[in-house]
Amino acid sequence: MNSASWVRWVVRSGIVGIVALAALSMAAAPAAAADQCKNRGDLDIRYCDEDGDLLADTPKSPTAWLDPGTLIFSYTAVEDPSVYENVFKELMDHIAKKTGRPVKWYGPESYAAQVEAMRSGRLHISGFAAGATVYGVNLGGFHPVAMMGDKNGTFRGYRLWLITHKDSDIKTVKDLKNRKVAHVTPASNSGDQAPRALFKKEGITPDEDYKVVYSGKHDNSIMGVVNKDYDAAPIASTVMVRMIERKMFDRSAVRIVWESDQFPGTAYGYIYNLHPDLQKKVRDAFLTFDWTGTGLAKDFGKQAETFIPADYKKQWEIIRTIQKDNKEAYTMDALKKVK
Repeated sequence: MNSASWVRWVVRSGIVGIVALAALSMAAAPAAAADQCKNRGDLDIRYCDEDGDLLADTPKSPTAWLDPGTLIFSYTAVEDPSVYENVFKELMDHIAKKTGRPVKWYGPESYAAQVEAMRSGRLHISGFAAGATVYGVNLGGFHPVAMMGDKNGTFRGYRLWLITHKDSDIKTVKDLKNRKVAHVTPASNSGDQAPRALFKKEGITPDEDYKVVYSGKHDNSIMGVVNKDYDAAPIASTVMVRMIERKMFDRSAVRIVWESDQFPGTAYGYIYNLHPDLQKKVRDAFLTFDWTGTGLAKDFGKQAETFIPADYKKQWEIIRTIQKDNKEAYTMDALKKVK
C-alpha cells in the first residue's frame, strides 16, 4: 500500500490520530527529502549537492547540525594507529584550542570502518587516504578542506610505487604475470584502484594475469614484500618513505620496479553536518597550525611543511577518473567489500 492509499484507509477507518499521522510523517520524510534534492551526483541518497561542488551540502535546518561536546579525530587506517596518535597530538590540541572543545583520537581498523564512523556521526574530523576520500565524500558526508603541502601553496602528493624484493627477478610490470601480488584494499587508490587502471596500459591485468591478495594496509603489503610473503606490491610512496625513516626495514630490501605520476595525498576535513561555526573553526585550525617542532614535522617533514586549502572537485579528479574507469559504485554494498 502506497502512502496515498494508506491515508485514504486511515480516513475511512476514522483513525486519524497523532500516532497515525506521526507514522505517515516518518514514512514520507526520506522520500520527500530525496524528491526535494535537485542535484546529487555520486552522493548517497541521504545527501544533496545543490551548489555543485560534489560535496554534501550542510543542512539548512539548525536541528540537523552536529554540535558535539567532544570532537573525534582520526587519521587514515594504518598498521599502528597509536604511532599516529602521537604524531597528530599537537594538531589535535590546536583544534581543541580553536574550537573550545576537547578532541579525542580514534584509530580506524579499515577504510570502511572510517567511512562508517563518519556516516553515523561518531567521527567528526578526519584525514582520508586519497582513494578513500571519494568514498568518504559520497558515503560519509566528508568535507575535505586541507591537505599537506608547501608554504607557497603547492601540494605534495604521492606516487604509486610497484615494489618487489631485492632478490626478485621482476624487472617490469609485465613480469608480474603468474605472480602473487599484494594489493591493499578495494578502496585504496595506489594500493588497488590505480594499478587496476594503469597496469592495463603496461600489458598486465590484475586478477587475470596475476593473483591479487588483499593485505589490508600499505604497511602490510610492504612488509610482506620485505619478508617475501608476496612477490610484489603496488603501494603509496609516502608510506614506504615514512616506514624507512622509522627504521621498520632496510631500504635495500626492496626495489622500485615502476612508478606513476603524482596523485593528491591525504585529505583532511570534517563531517558535512558539523555546526557551521565549528566547520569554520576546524578549517582555520588546519590552515593556521604551525608545524615547527611538532610530531607532524618529524614524521611528514620531508614530504610537506604545512597544511594548504584542498579543492576536492579539482585535485581529486584524477582519483575519481581512475575509480570510474574501474566501474566503482559508491554504495554501502560496495563499501562492505572494502573491509
